[in-house]
Amino acid sequence: MLRIGWFSTGRDEAACQLLEAAWQAIQAGDLKARIVVVFSNRERGENPASDRFFDLVEGYGILLVCLSSKRFRQERGAAPARAGEPLPAWRTEYDRAVIAVLEAHPFDLGVLAGYMLIFTEAACQRYNLLNLHPAPPGGPTGTWQEVIWQLMEQGASTAGVMMHLATKELDKGPPVTYCTYSIRGPAFDGLWADMGDRSVAEVQAGEGEDNRLFGEIRRQGVMRELPLVVATLRAFADGKMRIEGEQVVDADGRPIGGYDLTQEIDRLVGVT
Repeated sequence: MLRIGWFSTGRDEAACQLLEAAWQAIQAGDLKARIVVVFSNRERGENPASDRFFDLVEGYGILLVCLSSKRFRQERGAAPARAGEPLPAWRTEYDRAVIAVLEAHPFDLGVLAGYMLIFTEAACQRYNLLNLHPAPPGGPTGTWQEVIWQLMEQGASTAGVMMHLATKELDKGPPVTYCTYSIRGPAFDGLWADMGDRSVAEVQAGEGEDNRLFGEIRRQGVMRELPLVVATLRAFADGKMRIEGEQVVDADGRPIGGYDLTQEIDRLVGVT
């Protein structure tokens, strides 16, 4: 049986939904796996949303392990990590501390489901970690907000969701599974037209995330995230793929560039 380590900051409802989807699939017998431990870089009392996530974890009877990255940093008088800059030394120290507290709870595969820290090389070398990213292989990198703005800037016709192997290079790990969806056609053409001659910068300044095109791209992606996570874990649990070194291989040990699960995910979300 596949042993899963679940990593989440627990910062929003989406974090709860991801865990719920995996838990329900396990309980239904659709996913032959066990969530051995849930780890969070927050502790109780830091954030109400995280506290609700912790309630969910404990309600399922799953072991919850927490180590506050904020407290860890403050105790060392260190500065926060800054986007676009190398990770500070305390981040490697923190990841080594995480590895130490999880040593008693071994797992086969780690899932980063709303985990808001970038793992350092220490953790990536220690664990096989899957990260959920809101773009297909070769697509934009960054947060889901940054991805959507880039798609709009590019005038893209396709978006997607991917599970990839986490490496020290953000969003650059080998693809594991993915699905794509069109952001053109009847459901989208009018939304693109509403942009008129405005630049993405003007849309951001005027409407921000309330923009209808932005919202529809996000909605279509979110509805695919949960089934993609479960389908990916099922493929590992059923022996259809595994990780060797930093390569994703099929059941026969042949390297693969990621399984395209678009048809399966479309069926699960009711898209014809």
